[in-house]
Amino acid sequence: MAATMYQRDPRAGLFLGGSRTSGAEVRDANVMACQTVSNILKSSLGPVGLDKMLVDNVGDVTITNDGATILSLLEVNHPAARILVSLATQQDKEVGDGTTSVVLLASELLRRANELVRNKIHPTTVITGYRLACKEACRFMADQLSTKVDKLGKDSLINVAKTSMSSKILAADDDFFAPLAVDAMLAVKTINAKGEKKYPVKAVNVLKAHGKSARESFMVKGYALNCTVASHAMKLRVTNAKIACLDINLAKQRMHLGVHITIDDPEQLEAIRARESEITLERVRKILATGANVILTTKGIDDLCLKEFVEAGAMAVRRCRKEDLRRIAKATGATLISSLANLEGEETFEASSLGFADEVVQERISDDELILVKGTKIVNSSSIILRGANDYMLDEMERALHDALSIIKRTLESGSVVPGGGAVETALSIYLENFATTLGSREQLAIAEFASALLTIPKTLAMNAAKDSTDLVAKLRAYHNAAQNAPLTDPKRGLMFYGLDLLNGEVIDNRQAGVLEPTISKIKSLKSALEAATSLLRIDDSIQVAPERREEVDEHGH
Repeated sequence: MAATMYQRDPRAGLFLGGSRTSGAEVRDANVMACQTVSNILKSSLGPVGLDKMLVDNVGDVTITNDGATILSLLEVNHPAARILVSLATQQDKEVGDGTTSVVLLASELLRRANELVRNKIHPTTVITGYRLACKEACRFMADQLSTKVDKLGKDSLINVAKTSMSSKILAADDDFFAPLAVDAMLAVKTINAKGEKKYPVKAVNVLKAHGKSARESFMVKGYALNCTVASHAMKLRVTNAKIACLDINLAKQRMHLGVHITIDDPEQLEAIRARESEITLERVRKILATGANVILTTKGIDDLCLKEFVEAGAMAVRRCRKEDLRRIAKATGATLISSLANLEGEETFEASSLGFADEVVQERISDDELILVKGTKIVNSSSIILRGANDYMLDEMERALHDALSIIKRTLESGSVVPGGGAVETALSIYLENFATTLGSREQLAIAEFASALLTIPKTLAMNAAKDSTDLVAKLRAYHNAAQNAPLTDPKRGLMFYGLDLLNGEVIDNRQAGVLEPTISKIKSLKSALEAATSLLRIDDSIQVAPERREEVDEHGH
């Protein structure tokens, strides 16, 4: 047994306790850990996937079927399984969607690689084969399977959003939410210094409000803040707004604790008090002197200062979220000021740190008052206000929307889409199988395994839909095989875009049916899955140091 204590191991007089596992054992353990993680996610893949209910140690409940969310809430102990968790998180950051499939693919690749290694094929050969397969797959996908968005028009964007939402809570209302998400994303289009079009997901602010039904959600042009003006005497609408974003407490300055002042005249005490209020008032006047008429701060505003703002006819909002202010500062060109002190030690407020917007207005939406910043000058922004029955639904809706927004962004920026519903995986699987037979080296075994690993996605999709996966996947493979063997001009080439229709349990043309995903998301998920699988496959030794044992000392000396 390799996993014995080092003391008994003749080679290891150097180490103090601990255990070492090597060779097949480590690989089996890693594969086991990854299979466990992917089995948790398996049933949540696809438009008919089931949800998971996660309860954390304080009893907070999360109901979701978003792969990254599930994995980030699981406390995973095994180091190999942790790699899969970080893989899902990275996919969520990079692409926004496809987190479940990436984990399933990585664990399947690893399992098959382990089988090959058991059959006396060296891990390095397997890794080289996998790399080659991935490279070929990405090339084939970009050349043969992808379609430019310009050919398909705006509808394709809506279809991409629908495909992303199909596996989430919004699936029932996707005809309502998909156009909403597309409009929100198109509203925040910016062109950066290099002349590239960018669609920042962060510029779309998603607010959640209880009540009504999901279909009563709506989009507003402008950035919505979930706050109200600090005093009712203030204006509720400011046009040509000059916005100051502050991270300062505009309350009466109190003397610091532990400061002793000895005075011999009670009038001096009054003077100290008066000066305390004056310090903050001076700050407020400096800010107003630059022409600012909307003041947003993350901290509080005193009644004393409110009077100044009301008299100047400015809008002041207190206790905004810092995250919101950062985004507003970015959108309006303002600077978030956390201290008025300049390098000379005096307090100043520059007009250059103000942001500009066409109007800032407080509106009543459902039971909440919201402040909308409209017509921001630098980056356009839009907000989506979600309505729903309870917190769990709203949280899940927000996650689904975030995924859809990210996917629309990717599609707009990369400009090409591939059919979804297992079409890409099946096509690549057939292509790689044929490609493997053209190689005369050992890598062909690894490539063939890579090809079969890709089929785990259509199989799982069919299984979750309570359909006969063997039958459907076989039919799908026959279609794709016919498509790839047909000459270029043959109408059979169109079979390449066929994928699964899970609601009716048949094989249809998914490009026609509007089941689309951005090419970049598929390529990224293939590459990430490959990276994760190869990094785990490289491991052939695991050394764990035993934790130090501390002798328990009885403090009472009993």
